[in-house]
Order: sequence, then structure tokens, then C-alpha cells
Amino acid sequence: MGFLHVPSAAAQTADSQSLDEVNKELSNPISSIWALQLQENTYWLNKPDRNVVNLQFQPVLPLALSDDWNLITRPVFQVMNSTPYVNESFHLHRVTGFGDTILATLLSPSPKLAGPWLLGAGPSFIFPTATNSRLGQNKWQLGPAGVFGYLGDKWLAGVFPQQWFSVGGNGSQTVSQMNLQYFFVYLPGDGWGIGTSPNMLVNWYASNANKVTFPIGLNISKVVKIGPLPVKFAVQGQYMPVRPDVFGQKWNLQFAITPVIPKLIKGPLFGG
Repeated sequence: MGFLHVPSAAAQTADSQSLDEVNKELSNPISSIWALQLQENTYWLNKPDRNVVNLQFQPVLPLALSDDWNLITRPVFQVMNSTPYVNESFHLHRVTGFGDTILATLLSPSPKLAGPWLLGAGPSFIFPTATNSRLGQNKWQLGPAGVFGYLGDKWLAGVFPQQWFSVGGNGSQTVSQMNLQYFFVYLPGDGWGIGTSPNMLVNWYASNANKVTFPIGLNISKVVKIGPLPVKFAVQGQYMPVRPDVFGQKWNLQFAITPVIPKLIKGPLFGG
């Protein structure tokens, strides 16, 4: 039926906008869509020259509490850590297994309240689930987390800090640490994204030479349709100009795949 025909160029434009919107949502820490991310990091260390391999599973499961407020749940399961260490005989060995689990829960106003601003705050937890003491910190930890940023037409930028304090566990040392992700993404079209999203690490109780890991990097991503589901593929290279002297992260090569999944809970939990 001719009056229902959509010209090819228009159809491609609509599909491109849809893929761009998905990339924008998946780059937003307080997005409203459900997704499952699998991320691999390979860190090259300095002094000694070895690498650390870290494989993470990160489901993002936001819930609409009302028309005005969302609850963002972001667990991080470190399904595989492969870490070198120096034994009592001063020889290098490696241990591989499951790492600690991180859980951030953020209360965020919807765009109806916040407009283009990205706002969220709540508690963050670290659970000592590592299968080997060298793969985790042996500490129950909690602290505040937040998101502050801005959502433009073809870009978004912001920061996502998390601070943890140890509150118990078998480890002998008290822990105070921060992970601050700063992100910027530009969306040129057709599902592509280019920007940066590294994580700055701060160990507040370490000596000055070992306190901060500050990375810079470049991220390139692309959202495609695989069957009915959009999937985001991303690669990011990072260099750490500021890093600990011993076992400090010097380079990181990161790969991520993030399929969008249908929401199991679609409407607001209260009201609406």
C-alpha cells in the first residue's frame, strides 16, 4: 500500500537516531533502560612488568519508583581476577579467581524534575566475596556515591564518584578508598560514540607515592541491532600518568559488550 511506504533514507535516519539514543542511554550511569554489560580490563603494571586481567559482569537494573524518581541499581561482579604477587621468597606468582562485589544504589530524579541534568545519590557497598585473599580486600565496606552531569543533544558529560570505608572483616588494615569515574561522550551519528570514561582510584591510607591512580583514555563505541535487541560494543585504551610506584597500573586495554534487555518491571512501583 503506497501511502504506508517509508522512503529508504528516512527509515535509515530514524534507525540511526534510535541507535544514537541507545548509545547515549548506555553511556549514562543513571539511564532508565535495562542492560547487561560484560567488561574485560587488561592492566599492564610497572615494577614489576606484569599484567592483571579483570573480567566484570555489570547488570544495570533501574526501577521507576514514581513518575518523578528512579532507583538505579548497579552491581559489579568481578567474575575473574588474575593478579600477580610476590611470595615470601620474593618470587613472582599469580592467583586467579572471583573478586569482591560492588553494589551502588542511587536515587535519581527523572528528567521531568531534573531536565537535562544528571543527578543521583545513594549508598555504595563492597562485599568481600573474593575466593582468595589476594584478589580482594577482606573487608566489608560502605560509603556514599553520586552522579553529577549534563545531557546535551549529541553529547553527555559528568562524574560518578564512590567512596568506601571499611566497617568489618578479617583484614587487619583499615580501608578508605575512592573510585571516581569521569566521562564524556560525543555521538556523531549512526550509533557511534567517541569519548572517555576512565576511573581514578585513590587509596587514602597509602603513602603519597602510592595514593593515586589517574588515567586518561579514549573510548570508541558502536551500537548495532542484533535481532530485536540493540547491543553496544566498546573499546577503550588508557594510560596512567599518575600511578603507584609498585604494582601500579600503567596501561589498560578495555573491551565491553552491552546488550539491552527488555524491562521486567515497566511502570512506576508507586503511583502513576
